[in-house]
Amino acid sequence: MRGGDKLMERIAGRPLLRVMLERAVSVADGPVLCALPDANHPRASCLDGLTVTPVVVADAAEGMGASIRAGIKALPDKAAGVMILPADLPELTAEDLATMLTAWREQPKAILRAVDLDGQSGHPVIFPASLFPALGQSRGDTGARDVLHAHGDKVVRVSLPDRHATTDLDTPEDWANWRARR
Repeated sequence: MRGGDKLMERIAGRPLLRVMLERAVSVADGPVLCALPDANHPRASCLDGLTVTPVVVADAAEGMGASIRAGIKALPDKAAGVMILPADLPELTAEDLATMLTAWREQPKAILRAVDLDGQSGHPVIFPASLFPALGQSRGDTGARDVLHAHGDKVVRVSLPDRHATTDLDTPEDWANWRARR
């Protein structure tokens, strides 16, 4: 983003991170956690007034692996699963998240992976508690990719509309093109 913060890009008049947190809170049947580089990061303002627990990721510069490790460590002991929801997918709706949760309730031992209309894998992904130890070992910016590969036999694909699961905007040009199409 050449110095910008894609999670603070505005959609519907609010920062993307705030919009995604609102969507998550609206369907969650458990705690919603939000990984932050530090407690005073500008993103922290997106949590104001929401029932969201901030999780400070001391080694956030490492990438998604550090956020996953911190999030897994912060989960309640009785958590039966975890939805990993990168906040940079602006087309994911609350309905999409509810679809994922419904599928997980039907198959709580599986890994539920969102796919787009072409069957391309995306996010969110829901992991059962049995994989928390493996997720707690995530490293680098590949996130949970190693866990997904190692447990591919447990993956159940959940279709979401259009490109909701895969629209990831990483550059100012991506944002401009996305906005022009809307």
